[in-house]
Amino acid sequence: MIPGFGITFGFTVFYLSAVILIPLAALLLRPWELGVSGVWAAVSEPRVAASLRLSFGAALIAAAINAVFGLLVAWVLVRYRFAGKRVVDALVDLPFALPTAVAGIALTTLYAPGGWIGQFLDPLGVKVAYTPIGVVVALTFIGLPFVVRSVQPVLADLEREFEEAAATLGATRLQVFRRVIFPAILPAWLTGVALAFARAVGEYGSVIFIAGNIPLVSEIAPLLIVTKLEQYDYAGAAAVGSAMLVISFAMLLVINALQAWARARG
Repeated sequence: MIPGFGITFGFTVFYLSAVILIPLAALLLRPWELGVSGVWAAVSEPRVAASLRLSFGAALIAAAINAVFGLLVAWVLVRYRFAGKRVVDALVDLPFALPTAVAGIALTTLYAPGGWIGQFLDPLGVKVAYTPIGVVVALTFIGLPFVVRSVQPVLADLEREFEEAAATLGATRLQVFRRVIFPAILPAWLTGVALAFARAVGEYGSVIFIAGNIPLVSEIAPLLIVTKLEQYDYAGAAAVGSAMLVISFAMLLVINALQAWARARG
């Protein structure tokens, strides 16, 4: 028998406090030993600002790419039957199962100037590895499953009768998708995009190998935090982490507001 509200609520608050709230409070409080001017100096120095721009900018671009292609992959897996479908379905989860460092090494091997794919891009003047483009590629790789697995079950459970009714009334296939299918999967789609973005912002292992880690060019914020920790600059590392936390929270708040709007519309 499940315990009453008082016990379960108390356990929930205790668990969230121990696992999430107390560590976050420590992260937010630690930088203030530098003072207001010290915190501002720590988060506004050019190297930190460049790493934050790269981390959030690349995460947004990767989430946008996955928003399109993740929806396309989910659509193909649900609506079509083809040889090797189970293999493709299993490959979607590969970024979940593959250690992030292994993923980074594999992507670097593929996209380095002498790699399997990079050797064809290099003569065209396109450099992927050791550039911000490589960061976007890595973040797109690790974020794709979130969109696919969020949309796939909702799309599979969608009643086909509504589509048939719309087609009977003269709607084109594009109108059916835009007016019937997409509004139904919109909340799940936004959830997947939000999860892909959140994972990408804090990603470390799959990025450091392909990024090149060049200060002011291809250095991500999580790597800068690790660098500051290795230099025993704990307050500075906490300041960068706090900046990431505040920006991430604000962006996720916007995405949650869009989800609530989509549900209210539906």
